[in-house]
Amino acid sequence: MAASGFTDLREKLRSMTPHGDDHRKPQRGGALKRRYHDSEEDLSDPEERRETEARRVKSSIEQLSIFSPEECALIEAKIDEVVSSGEKGLYREHTVDRAPLRNKYFFGEGYTYGSQLEKRGPGQERLYSKGEVDEIPDWVHELIIKKLVASGVIPADFVNSAVINDYQPGGCIVSHVDPIHIFERPIVSVSFFSDSALCFGCKFQFKPIRVSEPVLFLPVKRGSVTVLSGYAADEITHCIRPQDIKARRAVVILRKTRPDAPRLETNPRSNAAVPFSLGRPQILKPKRSHRKADPDAAHRPRILEMDKEENRRSVILPRWRQRSSSSSENLRRRSHESAAGYSGPDDSMDSPRRVKMRRH
Repeated sequence: MAASGFTDLREKLRSMTPHGDDHRKPQRGGALKRRYHDSEEDLSDPEERRETEARRVKSSIEQLSIFSPEECALIEAKIDEVVSSGEKGLYREHTVDRAPLRNKYFFGEGYTYGSQLEKRGPGQERLYSKGEVDEIPDWVHELIIKKLVASGVIPADFVNSAVINDYQPGGCIVSHVDPIHIFERPIVSVSFFSDSALCFGCKFQFKPIRVSEPVLFLPVKRGSVTVLSGYAADEITHCIRPQDIKARRAVVILRKTRPDAPRLETNPRSNAAVPFSLGRPQILKPKRSHRKADPDAAHRPRILEMDKEENRRSVILPRWRQRSSSSSENLRRRSHESAAGYSGPDDSMDSPRRVKMRRH
């Protein structure tokens, strides 16, 4: 080794591949450098990422204090009237949606969501047919919408959907994004009865219910208006956690549906505007079937196949292989009766099987 001028085998190997190290190192370093530039957030500090996302969420939220305590009290009295009418069954079928510690009241437009969906997943929500929910009450126009228009929050004739969410202490609504294919932006909400909070980027777990730390915790005061658009409305989920509802709280959500939003089909033989007290068309119920399978269904094909196999074997087997206490003439007659579907009298061994075949 010394005679060749190399004191280390590694030096000799490097001399045989003079560009080996130079070829590998830049490639590895270059790859790391490209990966860093392509997805810089992946290698950044998690806390820094959360702060960056929180700033993006907050920059697309607008909050205003528009309604005075006196105006809030008047509106809250109207909300109580809505709750009372719902308890008396005065609204149409799809106007009221009840859940533990939270009731929703749809006006103008209603839509399927959550467990009401035939198929789960984003983009499966559908508007109900026109007339399936009650019209927006006059007091919502007079006491809320007109003031928002006058304050420049929304343009005139923007709102065609108003939803009242009435929460009891400990109530919640899980993380979600208001369906983009159903509603235009912005999303406007007005809070009443008590202070609460809106959280962004949480993950829910159930039994027992648990909620992760939010990316952004947004305090919501009584009488305040919250406007979501851009990143806050489309790119991150929002929710209301159970721990943030310490007293009764109601929120009025004002939105505009897209003109191309999908709808459930109407039964052409029924009138979609028929009041609930006179009956609603059943075809519009977005509920999944819970019919149980027939417990005998799985056994019937097996019985039939056994019959066919026994009949086939009794016909094609040689006479000397047909081991039976009956005569060959009786076996021949029995096989012909089975092939012809004969259901006449027979010995007690074959009766139950023939009853099965007659039933089908």
